[in-house]
Amino acid sequence: MNHSQYPRSALLISLLGLGLAGCTSGIRPESFRSSFLPPAPKPAAEAVEEASAGTTHEPPEPPALHASLYAARDVPNYLKTEPKVPPRPQLDQRIRRAEERFQEGRKLYLEGNIVQARIEFDKAIDTLLASPDAAPDRHVMEKKLEEIVDRIHRFDVEGLGAGDDQESAGYDKSPLQDILELTFPIDPNLKTKVKDQVMATTSQIPLEENDEVLRYINYFSSERGKKTLISGLRRAGRYRDMIRRILDEEGVPRELIFLAQAESGFLPRALSVKSATGMWQFIQDRGQQYGLMQTQFTDDRLDPEKATRAGARHLRDLYQQFGDWYLAMAAYNCGPGCVSKAVQRTGYADFWQLRSRNVLPKETCNYVPLILAMTIMATNAKDYGLEDIDADPPLHYDTVEMAANTNLSLVADLLDVPVSELRDLNPSLLKPVAPARYSLRIPKGSTQVLMSGLNAVPPDKRTTWRLHRVVEGETLNSIAGRYRTAPTNIASVNRASMDDLRAGDIVVIPAAYVQPARVKAKAPHTSRARYAKPRTPVHRVKATPAPHRRAPQRRASVAGPQVAEKIDRAKTSNAR
Repeated sequence: MNHSQYPRSALLISLLGLGLAGCTSGIRPESFRSSFLPPAPKPAAEAVEEASAGTTHEPPEPPALHASLYAARDVPNYLKTEPKVPPRPQLDQRIRRAEERFQEGRKLYLEGNIVQARIEFDKAIDTLLASPDAAPDRHVMEKKLEEIVDRIHRFDVEGLGAGDDQESAGYDKSPLQDILELTFPIDPNLKTKVKDQVMATTSQIPLEENDEVLRYINYFSSERGKKTLISGLRRAGRYRDMIRRILDEEGVPRELIFLAQAESGFLPRALSVKSATGMWQFIQDRGQQYGLMQTQFTDDRLDPEKATRAGARHLRDLYQQFGDWYLAMAAYNCGPGCVSKAVQRTGYADFWQLRSRNVLPKETCNYVPLILAMTIMATNAKDYGLEDIDADPPLHYDTVEMAANTNLSLVADLLDVPVSELRDLNPSLLKPVAPARYSLRIPKGSTQVLMSGLNAVPPDKRTTWRLHRVVEGETLNSIAGRYRTAPTNIASVNRASMDDLRAGDIVVIPAAYVQPARVKAKAPHTSRARYAKPRTPVHRVKATPAPHRRAPQRRASVAGPQVAEKIDRAKTSNAR
């Protein structure tokens, strides 16, 4: 196939990087609607009179929720597990060949042979690009293409675990943070459509059709807004199953998954201007109240599972306090004290009444309608063109408790993975060191390899020493040169003789952490685009509690000119 005929859309798939999902129950909406909504608001004078008489009203208990509610009927497409696809012999064979070429390039890259690695990576990409344009499963190929480009990008930036010079990981800005301060127009044609959808939708939280909700449905139906929403739905695939499980266990509505979308866009390292952090945006004091602790090495607010558990419990407590999910969501945004004062000031325990009286912050006034809009649209996915979103696959990993402080680069040496992959699995780490007793998440099935390798390094040396896997043709002197240490130092700490090194042997490097030198090789000039991921950009922010990222050292790129040109064309097409 002529690469110039390859459609630009094949590489534009990676412009969208956020995922989101939610859920519904199979029960009748009327029962929850009456259970969750409080009685009609009472005037302030009557409320004061009851208070003086010693009469109190306890908020209703949230209905007991069980996982079985969601196991059967009326589950929208975005909640379902991806169906098993029938065999695709030609496509599967093409993907297998591409994976073989990638693995060969990876092996060459580990050996420092950048030129040959680039050739193999190009072959992997070209194998996928040669798929027929009219193939019925073209989207499967495009997803595999995005995956391989992303993996090559990691090698290109970090040298496959050969060193990550970032002392601290950066923080992200939520994609939805800015729009909470904006007001959008209303499409009058949406009113009847949304009203019918609300009446037909089963939901654990009451759904409403009003002008404020319609504004956000109109925005998310626009080209720009829909792109943001789809990005969120995609990213949620990584965490959806985990979030649904925890929300069920804590007895809160599954629709509250959209609160995490509004808070962070499912970015585990999201940081707000008010220093709220993580996927569920906890400030430090509130996080500690729910068991999210901070140390010099870790911040539990950045751990997706711990933060989800804390967020679910906090929302459950807020419902117990206010007796209404709208007020609970509002209090999650601006604080329970703010909502309590607004209720006391007006005498109305009703979100829409408080909103109309301007006694809540503007961001909070838009926060609840935004969540409701996303819930309505995702629940009625087909009506909004959201039914065929290809969500990111769930994260699968093993967990190993560290016996001593351990540099992530040492772990990367053993597992042959980029340090960035370990950071992605462990976003709560503030530094490239996993402290003692930290439960480190590693790629699935690699526990035995890690533990056997770590046993070769003294516990008190695991923050500085390295491990090196010998490749064909290497000698003690060449290995020492790569790590800028003396051959005698290496020989002194390795039990086996260093005179007969074989490919695959693991050598302990007793040296302070340095960036190993790569094998120099002349390579043809390539585009600056290289294998840069063509994803939707994520805004990086600087903040006091988050030291900014330092740019990684430049290394010889593994991107060939042909692939660089294709990615450049895709970027040009997107800019138009």
